[in-house]
Amino acid sequence: MNLSNIKPSSGSTKNRKRVGRGPGSGHGKQSTQGAKGQKGSSGYKSRSWSEGGQMPLQRRIPKRGFRNLFRVDYQEINLEALAKIDAPEINLDTLKANGLLKRHNKLVKILGDGEVSKALTIKAHAFSASAKEKIEKAGGKAELITRPGASKDDKK
Repeated sequence: MNLSNIKPSSGSTKNRKRVGRGPGSGHGKQSTQGAKGQKGSSGYKSRSWSEGGQMPLQRRIPKRGFRNLFRVDYQEINLEALAKIDAPEINLDTLKANGLLKRHNKLVKILGDGEVSKALTIKAHAFSASAKEKIEKAGGKAELITRPGASKDDKK
């Protein structure tokens, strides 16, 4: 047996219906198109969203939600993940090298879940209040990186 001998099993396929081939076909004259009119003529193409005069579905369903255009989206990293890194200074390159930073172009925020046992200098775009407190309590520094597009007044 090879690929050139493969055929569908008997009875599994049917010949297509050949309409518009005269009275002998069983579908003569209008060829299952009905009487005259727009839908019986050639060139008619129905549109899936058209509902005649009825209000279309996309206008009947209420709109929901809101997407804030000015939202700043951060990738969050907890202190417990940073405690496993053996480096005195942690920046974006260090995070990327240790597999904590998924996308290099995303902003990073350090969150306070976990403990810091040694003095670390951490550079990130944002810090939670608890994370900053824990880093400074351990004798380290939390340094802010200015995010692109931020104004000088914006100190978040």
